[in-house]
Parts: sequence; structure tokens; C-alpha cells
Amino acid sequence: MRETLSRQVALARPLSVDPAGQAIRRANRIRRRRTAVGVALAAVTTVLLSAGMVQLGAETRRDGSPIVVIGDPDPTSRPLPTANIPGPAPSPETSTSPLVGETLISADGRRLVLPDVGPAERAQPLPGGGGWLVVGAQSTAGRSLWVVQDDGLVQVLLAGAGAIVLAPDSLQVAWRDGGDLLVAGVAGTQLIGAVRTPVPAAAEPVRFVGDSVLVRLDPAGAGHTLWRPGAGSLPEALDRKSLNVYGRLPDGRLVGQVTTEPGRTCLAVLAPTRQLDPVRTGCGPDLSQDGIGGVSPDGRWLLVNGEIGKAGRSLLVDLQRLGPATTAVAAGPPMTGAIVWSNEAHASYLDGTGELVRVDVGQVRAGKPASPTAVPGVPTGDQPILVKDLLIPG
Repeated sequence: MRETLSRQVALARPLSVDPAGQAIRRANRIRRRRTAVGVALAAVTTVLLSAGMVQLGAETRRDGSPIVVIGDPDPTSRPLPTANIPGPAPSPETSTSPLVGETLISADGRRLVLPDVGPAERAQPLPGGGGWLVVGAQSTAGRSLWVVQDDGLVQVLLAGAGAIVLAPDSLQVAWRDGGDLLVAGVAGTQLIGAVRTPVPAAAEPVRFVGDSVLVRLDPAGAGHTLWRPGAGSLPEALDRKSLNVYGRLPDGRLVGQVTTEPGRTCLAVLAPTRQLDPVRTGCGPDLSQDGIGGVSPDGRWLLVNGEIGKAGRSLLVDLQRLGPATTAVAAGPPMTGAIVWSNEAHASYLDGTGELVRVDVGQVRAGKPASPTAVPGVPTGDQPILVKDLLIPG
């Protein structure tokens, strides 16, 4: 009996269930599954990160120096200044941080203060009204372009730019940015559809001529060309005689100042071509080279700075008599800034002290030059900005 029992104990029988083997196999399966899931998650993460990098790269990539400033279009997070007719100056007790503002002056002497903007050089109504486009004065940081709406919203469109010019209808703006010239459309408080082209080191935009931009090649010398945005780079055929362009005639031709011989300049009617070919020339008046001038809406008269004797004056020139013996008569003190023609016979401008000068062509031709008058409410020495139409918000 003892021997039989010993043989049964020594005999190893196979188990129908192997718990240890099952645990090992289960652990191996879990490890393989976790490894597969980890690899999949890593792949998905890599794809997402790559997509994010591509998206960020597409949003931040630029073709030049970034000077467009995107302002905060939501005015609810800050108090809004409101364009207003200025009253008495606040006392030190009532205002510890006075606003920096620019005063707009209309041809009839009305004025409007734009708070939070300044210093500035030019202003034009927004397309469709409702506010102003304001071009800032030159500073060490460059120039700026502001939108000032009638509801008080003040926003920067450009900062750190070179020369800035606005189309007469305010629908386009051209500016110098580093080594490029750019043109963009104005839509509300944004610039859209920018087009750029390389330009010489000293070149800068001067004015819009139809769909083209008049570019001065070097402010220190003669030479202009016309660049049409979207039609290629700056043309190689350039004008080398024109010093300044004062305005446009109803037929599209331009009125400018050209060099004729060393030390002498003349007036000329220029064809609106890339080389600005002179069509007609008139010499006689002693013209300034500051580039300030304006043509009447009918193309008959030109107001331009010059000299009579040794005295600086604004001059009135009859463009219909432009020729070998062109003459000019004194119209008033020298001009600064913009010249605003109210109609074919009346113009206004500001003199060097910021006073308003109204020119009546009939009186000037009769030997009665215009005299400056102070604008009420503008401190002596301040230089306001003259605009054509000034609508005071009610």
C-alpha cells in the first residue's frame, strides 16, 4: 500500500488550466496593445503639431518688413474719444493728461479737433464719409496712417512707414516700406490687396495719377516715373527733367516744374506717360523748389510758391497763357501744406504761421493779394491741417 501511494505522488499530471501561463500571456498582450496605442498617439500628435506649424507659418510669413499694424477693432474694452468742436482749454485741476490732437480747418474757417491723433500733416475724408484718414508727420520712427471715425474710434493702419500718399477718393494708399513701394486698398479700418515693387534707395511716392502712382526717384534731384500696380515692376524708361508735379488738368495731363538749364526751372504741361514728356513749357516766374502748388478744377489757374524780387510769395499763373513769356502775379504770403480750391476762382491755404489765406482770383488779378487771417480757437504757432470739406458731427 505504501509503495502504491508513493508512485501516485511522484507522477506529475497535466493541469487542465494554467493560471501562470494565462497571466503571462495576458501581460504580453496588454504590453503589445499599449505599445501600439502609444505609437499611434505619437503619430497623431506629430501630424497635429506639423499642421499647426504649417498654419502658423502661413499666417506669419511676409514678403517684406511688417509695418501694417492691426489695431483693436473692438472699442468696448476702452473709452472712446470723440471728435468735437474744441471749447476752453481744461485747467490743470480738471485734466492731468491732456489729449494730443490735431485741428482740421475748412476753407470757410470752421475747425474740428481729432483727439488722440498727432502730430499730422494731411487728412482726407474716409470713402463714403464717416471719418478721416490722417497721415502722420515724419518722425524718427517713420510715418503713420490713422483712421478716425465719427463715432470716436481711432485706429492705426500703418506705422513705421516712409512717405505716404492717398488717392483723391481715399480708396487707395501708397507708401514706402524699406526697399519697396506698396499700394493697397482702403476698406473700413483695414488695408487690403497690397501690391509691392522694389524701388531705388531714395525713391518715394508723390501722388496718384488715375490708377498709377507718380514716383519721384530722388527728392534731391529731378526725375519721376509712373508705376501701375499689378503691371510689373518700376519701368526702366524714366523722366530725368521734372522736379515737382503740382496737379492734373481735366484732360489727364499734368502740370509740373522742369529743369531747362543749370540754375533755371520752368513750368510745363506733361503727358501722363512713364517719361512724362513735356507738351508745353513756360518760363518766366521765379519758382520755389519746395513742390507746393495746386491747379484749379478747370485747369485754368496754378497757385505755386515763388519769389517776386527777393520776397517769397505765393504766385498765381494763368495756364492758358503758358509759353515763352509766362507771367505770374503775387497772390499772398508763401503757402504750406495743401491748397484747397473751392471752385474755379477761389482757393485757400495756410501760411507758415498757421493762419488761413483765402485767394480770390479776380481780386488777385486786379492787384489785391490775399492776406492771412487768424483762425479763432487755434493757439498762435500751432499748424492746423486744411481740408476741403469739414462736416461737424452733430
